[in-house]
Amino acid sequence: MIDGLLIAAAAVKATQLYIYATPIARSAVEAAVAERRDARRIVVVEAPETFISGEASAVVNSIANGIALPQDKVQRLSDSGLKGRPTLVLNVETLAHTALIARFGADWFRAAGSERDPGTRLVSISGRGHREVLEVAGDARLPDVLADAGVELKGLAAVLVGGYHGRWVRPLDYRLSPVGTATHAVRPGAGVLHLLDSAECGLAATAEIVNYLAGESAKQCGPCMFGLPAMARTFSALAYGDQDPRLPQELQRLASLVVGRGACHHPDGTVQLIASALETFKDDVAAHLGGACTRSLGRP
Repeated sequence: MIDGLLIAAAAVKATQLYIYATPIARSAVEAAVAERRDARRIVVVEAPETFISGEASAVVNSIANGIALPQDKVQRLSDSGLKGRPTLVLNVETLAHTALIARFGADWFRAAGSERDPGTRLVSISGRGHREVLEVAGDARLPDVLADAGVELKGLAAVLVGGYHGRWVRPLDYRLSPVGTATHAVRPGAGVLHLLDSAECGLAATAEIVNYLAGESAKQCGPCMFGLPAMARTFSALAYGDQDPRLPQELQRLASLVVGRGACHHPDGTVQLIASALETFKDDVAAHLGGACTRSLGRP
């Protein structure tokens, strides 16, 4: 990752280099940087353990001002970022791939994956007792990835792909590829695969996530500050016993007021999660509105 950062810095003639690391990783990162004479320009900055602290403009704001909140303005960081200068923000995995491609070549990288999604990516698997990270080929089939992780597909109700701003999928015959859903692929996003057991209620699980996301708002713009709590309340009502048939339509109405209007992607990502839940768990929606639940847990 340090190699990749130095390569990127040389490519864009960067004068200031930073690594943004969580508290648990900071000491190890600082030790790795200190071992190398060519990395002395790199400054390690501690990242708060909050959901939005990793948003690109929040990273820049944290480095500049110590406040890990997205910048409430519509401006590309490549035009005006840290101290008003053009700024490039890359994630750790991208930097690591950059270094490996520089070392072994593009043909080596393309030996894995497919033509439309070459190389490899890291995926984190959680839920149903699993907690691990795998390196998988690009364009990999989701069932194959889960099988490699030792996940028993029987009794698996759905998978949340891409983390809390991701998408629930069911059935599981998708490929993990950034080309998206048009070709029966799902964007891996943050690379998180969360497993939902068939005994769990997908609506209850989603309600818990949406409530968390609403609480993680930067509270800098109306769509996020007011829209997400309203969506969380409405989704919780649907998940936990309110049989008002207008609830799904109300969620769609709120989504139309929120999406595309925030200072960052947080509202849009939350809307994407809710939309995927309403589609993937549509049978559960009908059951809940009828006063029942199709799962043994999360029963209204």
